[in-house]
Amino acid sequence: MQHSDETQHAARSEAARLDAENVHGVALTWVDNAGLTRVKAVPTGRLAHAAARGVGMSPVFDVYLVDDSITTSPHIGGPDGDLRLVPDLERLTVLAAQPGWAWAPVDRYDQEGRPYAACQRLFARRMARRAADRGVELRMGFETEWIVQRDGTYPWKGPAYGMARVVELSDYVDEVLRALGAQGVEVLQIHPEYAVGQFEVSVAPADPVGAADLAVLVRETVRAVSLRHGLTALFGPAVEAGGVGNGGHLHLSLWRDGRNLCRGGDGPFGMSGDSESFLAGVLDALPALLAIGAPTPASYLRLEPSHWAGVFRCWGLENREAALRFITGAPDDPEGANAEVKCFDPAANPYLVTGAVIAAGLAGMAAGAKLPEPVRGDPAVTGGPAALGDAAVAGEPSPTGGEALRESTRTGPERLPRSLPEALEHFERSDLLREALGDALFEAIAAVRRAESELFAGRAPQQIADATRGRY
Repeated sequence: MQHSDETQHAARSEAARLDAENVHGVALTWVDNAGLTRVKAVPTGRLAHAAARGVGMSPVFDVYLVDDSITTSPHIGGPDGDLRLVPDLERLTVLAAQPGWAWAPVDRYDQEGRPYAACQRLFARRMARRAADRGVELRMGFETEWIVQRDGTYPWKGPAYGMARVVELSDYVDEVLRALGAQGVEVLQIHPEYAVGQFEVSVAPADPVGAADLAVLVRETVRAVSLRHGLTALFGPAVEAGGVGNGGHLHLSLWRDGRNLCRGGDGPFGMSGDSESFLAGVLDALPALLAIGAPTPASYLRLEPSHWAGVFRCWGLENREAALRFITGAPDDPEGANAEVKCFDPAANPYLVTGAVIAAGLAGMAAGAKLPEPVRGDPAVTGGPAALGDAAVAGEPSPTGGEALRESTRTGPERLPRSLPEALEHFERSDLLREALGDALFEAIAAVRRAESELFAGRAPQQIADATRGRY
């Protein structure tokens, strides 16, 4: 936490700019371990003070659940303690769909000005720095999917991916685009998705912390625009039990000295060796990573085979059923090559996602891990002994030190955890994630996952969807 004259000057300049633009309040946000965006707001005139001294907030929010009940963990819990929320002025944004408001994400520090051990945003920053120490720059981006309703119904008839739906809601989609553009967010594409009333927007990649910031900003912009049109935006992973739900896919590419390491190499489909090892590390850690990227019992209502949700621990070229999808891009597009993690959803804390994926990928790089053979087609239908390679068939330990594949590939690729308790078992056994996150954050995440599993135990699928779909 910095009290420098330079910081004070920058904050006062920003406050003056906001005042000139008739902005009266600044929303300061962070995302808790349940995946909810929490906020404290300050008047514009207090921005310089917030930048210098932070804004007080209890650490207990790191053990809040999706229903605002509270659990506890070995390091965090109870009414004691206080933190300082310090806005990142470089991310300060005037909100186009909320007149009179600006937004900035925060880093969290203790009262002595030391980085808070369980700050998810600082964790993502720390992992990005680790990658940089290995000479690797990560570019990441989230897809945001949501379903809109009006008074709890779907009055639109447009088909999946159909132009009819854009026509039916053209004013709404237009305002989403205008609001994001006014905020400096570069939109790559926006389109209707599979479910009734569902849309998806993809934005340009950024650094890992910036990508997570954008995920928050895009979601809150969509929420605000929706309300202005009398609509409710639902970001939960399951809106209707048995439906396809909302994904929160993560795209990533590795760069070094301006070169995309996902192409131009001698590895699978042109990957460099570092890119292959990074992705192999992510693939190896996916059962544990699912407790980060699919963090609620509702997530597992979405994770069904043959729904393009990525429920099998395998990878493939442009394979939308594999948990890890590789995209080569056009031959003349050096930025096009990237990988997509498909099994994550919008209930995830995006800072935890980017940081944990980097930690897993770096472990793969350190071990010189190799990817198994890619899978073609739907793994639920076409998987077999040849799909994952000889090492997987033989049940050999993974090259990153994780578990061997538990299920025989004679019946196809391994299914990822089918429930939150199962994913939590993998997470709690992961020395890799414990070291990366640190004990305080690791134990708080585990406590929240355990408590939400208990919270929804015995509830019917639609009851779980109803209780969570509008919370994120």
